[in-house]
Amino acid sequence: MGAYVLNRVLQLIPVLWLISVIVFAVMHILPGDPAALMLAGAEGGAVTPQRLDELREEMGLNDPLLVQYGRFLGNALIGDLGTSVRFRTEVTGLVLERFPSTLELAISGLFVALLIGVPLGMIAAVRQNTWVDATAMSISYVGASMPIYFLGLVLILLFAFNLRWLPAAGSEGWDSLILPAVTLGFVSAGLISRLVRSSLIEVLGEDYIRTSRAKGLVERIVLSRHALRNALIPVITIVGLQFGNMLAGAVVTETVFSRPGLGRLTVNAILSKDYPLVQGCVLFLATAYLLVNLMVDIAYAWLDPRIRYGK
Repeated sequence: MGAYVLNRVLQLIPVLWLISVIVFAVMHILPGDPAALMLAGAEGGAVTPQRLDELREEMGLNDPLLVQYGRFLGNALIGDLGTSVRFRTEVTGLVLERFPSTLELAISGLFVALLIGVPLGMIAAVRQNTWVDATAMSISYVGASMPIYFLGLVLILLFAFNLRWLPAAGSEGWDSLILPAVTLGFVSAGLISRLVRSSLIEVLGEDYIRTSRAKGLVERIVLSRHALRNALIPVITIVGLQFGNMLAGAVVTETVFSRPGLGRLTVNAILSKDYPLVQGCVLFLATAYLLVNLMVDIAYAWLDPRIRYGK
């Protein structure tokens, strides 16, 4: 197990390096002077040559690209993601300040996805090829194909403006988390339910399930103790990937519901052309996504020894 984990960790190094190259290159690929674009977005109005020269010198934009990238990579390795042009403070502090809100939303969204997706998939598998199965899968297809921004606006209109049960935006109190979590989780629930259904149908056809039924075990025991446990092993992979997607994809949800998370911070940084902040947010989210995938691989190998032994 230790060798498998070490191998997976080592595989992350070139991926993280490639991400750092892409994130660094974004600022230099765009047309125009990065310093001029940042000043125009952060301060507005005319950009004076003196202020432009100061910012270029401050950010080291006058140095060769390799020198700039080496400095960027070296600082990133010690947790220094630069200074935000708009907020005039360290990017690392801004990212760490907003990340707990995004993490809270992602965990809540995953809880909603599992709460809806797993039972829906189980019901569809047990009642395979019936109207119950068709109804459950129809719900999952709606969830998987529903755009997040559209679903969020519909929920706001229904539960915030018409029924007035929940707040439409903000992050004050637990009730302000319900609509964003449902919006984020319902989309993933469709994918999870379909995977649970297909995996459970496959397991229910195994010989040991027939043997358990032949011994006279109650169907509930057969499902919970024998079938579901094995059927959920491949589901763990997609659940982990969905959690990573929720961390990285909370941009739309946080924007729709005006939550002060990392996703909304990224959007605001893009709109204000605050490239150091954009670089820091993207690099942090990409690293978090890779770490989640690493934990999923470790959990999967722990549950299924064939994975870590390469069988």
